[in-house]
Amino acid sequence: MRTLFAGAGATGGYFGGRLAERGKDITFLVRPARAAALARRGLRIHSPTGETTIHPRTVTAPTLDGPYDLIVLAVKSFALHQALADLKPAIGPTTVVVPLLNGMRHIDTLLEALGPTHVYGGVCMIAGTLNDEGDVVQMSGMHKLTYGPLAGTDNRLAAVTDALSGADFESRSSDDIVQEMWEKWVFLASTGIVNVLMRGTIGEVEAAPGGAALANAVVDEALAVAEAAGHRSRSPQEAFLRTSITAKGSPTTTSMYRDLVSGAPVEADTIVADLVTRADNLGVPVPLLHAARVNLAVYQARLGS
Repeated sequence: MRTLFAGAGATGGYFGGRLAERGKDITFLVRPARAAALARRGLRIHSPTGETTIHPRTVTAPTLDGPYDLIVLAVKSFALHQALADLKPAIGPTTVVVPLLNGMRHIDTLLEALGPTHVYGGVCMIAGTLNDEGDVVQMSGMHKLTYGPLAGTDNRLAAVTDALSGADFESRSSDDIVQEMWEKWVFLASTGIVNVLMRGTIGEVEAAPGGAALANAVVDEALAVAEAAGHRSRSPQEAFLRTSITAKGSPTTTSMYRDLVSGAPVEADTIVADLVTRADNLGVPVPLLHAARVNLAVYQARLGS
């Protein structure tokens, strides 16, 4: 399957790079500066098991050669609209788009822009970042990719699964991808809100008086929103979230928090604000989520000034 990864950052660079390493037909759509850096240094992946350098095929928006059979969207939410504009030449009648964005709001955007025949759901689980040289750094051994049609079945799924499998990460299709997207959203929002409100790692918050209770209260609010929307996290996922978010000594932070402390733009609207909006629409009280939204809105206003 001819596959285009839109974005070669920590997420797209990792999953696309691992697939390219195994000989899959992978092209990266990147900005000119990123294309030049990849041509000069290669795509370098630092992981707990060692370092790998791949020399990937890249294109920029003006040179995009389409259509592609599969497009994996691996951009930040605030870059989605520009990515969709850039991707128009790459989308043919049977192209499948698998988004790896956070939250759920991007699904509405994609469905409106592309229509339901093109749009799958997707979930990635990885703790990754880019270092100062632009190399991908996998920060833990977790690396999972899940995808599938938003509803019903699709005869392209087997080919999509083959295109996204066979590399050094867990890859699987799901027959309930919307539920899995909600579960990731609850996990990511809860963890990020604890990081942001308390300005610390999960372990630092847990060690503070009342820290574990606060973390569980954040989880309670996020789960209540998901339940009102018909997608409460299943028992194993809820148990994993509560264990993770109160783990003693845990260095865990989310990319939203890491972006915040580095002074970069954050995905506050899609990870936190949209969850608060849905809570308000559903009549679910979420005072801690509201506090996090205000906190991040102040940060964004300062960033834009």
